[in-house]
Amino acid sequence: MDLKDMTTPSITLYATRPGFGMPETSPFVIKTEVQLKMAGLDYVRNSTTPPQAPKGKVPYMVDDGEVVCDSTFIRAHIERKYGVDLDEGLDTRQRAESWAIERMLEDHLYFAMVWFRWIVPENFAKGPANFANGAPEEEREQLRRDMQARKDGDMRSHGIGRHSAGEIAALGVRSIDAIAALLGDKPYIMGDRLTAVDATAFGVLASILTPFFDTPLRDAVAGRPHLVAYVNKLMRQYYPEHAWEPLRHVEVA
Repeated sequence: MDLKDMTTPSITLYATRPGFGMPETSPFVIKTEVQLKMAGLDYVRNSTTPPQAPKGKVPYMVDDGEVVCDSTFIRAHIERKYGVDLDEGLDTRQRAESWAIERMLEDHLYFAMVWFRWIVPENFAKGPANFANGAPEEEREQLRRDMQARKDGDMRSHGIGRHSAGEIAALGVRSIDAIAALLGDKPYIMGDRLTAVDATAFGVLASILTPFFDTPLRDAVAGRPHLVAYVNKLMRQYYPEHAWEPLRHVEVA
């Protein structure tokens, strides 16, 4: 084995890029990056866009030539290949609860967040609309309309987009209340130790809490100081170089 093989990480993580006041625009990329760091694995990052990804979404990674798509399958791959257990210390029931919490975060709360980010006109204009900035100027407005229409179709297909803004907010806040109750006064969701579900919770909650977007979901997270402290703590731990601004006065006791 030559020196290059010994010093160059085998893992390349294909991610988005910083934006919207976040170190990454995608909470799923944040989840995977935190889990790679939890596992102690070295990796390099490449920026990409969902249309360029094998399954049309990010993150995905290439590990010694093997392509692994989707954050959940990436976690399974790194645990299997590198012999790590990101839920070490949890019993069978706790692992089941962790999976259920992850599904609530990714398949429910995430979509409420996306609706307020993509469908509310002022949030779309200041945020996702900028994804079209790289296109020729004469094509940008049509591209933005097409992007928003596709996302609206995705939201309606999911089901959450068939509700009013007030109803979507109520559903999202119910999930925020649930995660707030589950965290309680513990350092981490499942107890005293960081586990895989914390990477998911951090990615989604921080993406809601960013001050870049004004939404009722942000108000709900901001109104629960222990959730703010939890996000602040993990942001300092995993993205210490990122200038994280929201509610800095709320700190871990």
